[in-house]
Amino acid sequence: MIAAEHLRVRVQPGFSIGALLRGQRRTPLDILVDVSLALAPGETLAVVGESGSGKTTLGRVLNGLIRPAAGTVRVDGAALDPHASDRKLRPLRHKVAMIFQDAVGSLDPRLRVRDLVVEALRIQGVRPEPDAAANLLAQVGLPAALLERYPHELSGGQARRVTVARSLAVPPRLIICDEPTAGLDVSVQAEIVNLLTELQHRLGIAYLLITHDLPVARRLSRRLAVMYLGSIVETGPTEAVFAGPRHPYSRALFQAEPSRDPTRRPPPPLEGEVPSLQQRPPGCVFQTRCPLAQDLCRRAAPDEREIAPNHRVRCHFPLEPAP
Repeated sequence: MIAAEHLRVRVQPGFSIGALLRGQRRTPLDILVDVSLALAPGETLAVVGESGSGKTTLGRVLNGLIRPAAGTVRVDGAALDPHASDRKLRPLRHKVAMIFQDAVGSLDPRLRVRDLVVEALRIQGVRPEPDAAANLLAQVGLPAALLERYPHELSGGQARRVTVARSLAVPPRLIICDEPTAGLDVSVQAEIVNLLTELQHRLGIAYLLITHDLPVARRLSRRLAVMYLGSIVETGPTEAVFAGPRHPYSRALFQAEPSRDPTRRPPPPLEGEVPSLQQRPPGCVFQTRCPLAQDLCRRAAPDEREIAPNHRVRCHFPLEPAP
């Protein structure tokens, strides 16, 4: 349904007067480097990784909110023009919606819920039916009594459900969910996960799930993509990747997840810090922290290769499969 091929997102950093006087040149920063993925209708793909790995940027590129410096995005086989105006990208909004990480911040504080949830219809030039807003709230389990409230009068869980309802106004085929459970109580997180699952079963929607929460990724997705420093280092069936990660970073990421077992000893943390985008390491992006790095890793960037059916890894020396 949607596919990205060799995406690169490059930005120019800010520049200070002091740097200008010292004769320093601005070096472009690569936020995404050679990112490719595909999503089938009705499928859920989870994208996980540390903060700053490029997950949100990837979601915004797929939704047309950020234009890539290189690479293509195809929706139903048609390539999106990176130079197209926002008006020309409106047909994309019929197919791809987005739930932003900050639920309250993404809602216009001047509008009531009644207007917020049907705003997309008006932008598309469609006159909402009188009961459209109430019906959208009903789909996400909210009472019609909330229609007259403003965003600041909603709880975190209610605001999240309103953003989900708004994304359904122009029925999409794909919803990009950026941290849909962030900042919510555990019980409310479970409610949001159940809501997304129920909507997918009923409407056949595909999800691109961007999350730090590994249990949520495991619960909702069938395929998993692990990102590090703007690159996808491993993709595969969710259970297969969790059971036997083949990239050293994937293994370290999963081992860092807190365990409920009090007898389990935490693994030693990765040494070093995530490199700055201004000083992206040569060769493999993970070589500065990888305990298995060799000279080849420092010299040459690894190509992505398939090591099992539908399981791909970008590593010169992938880990052995789990027994």
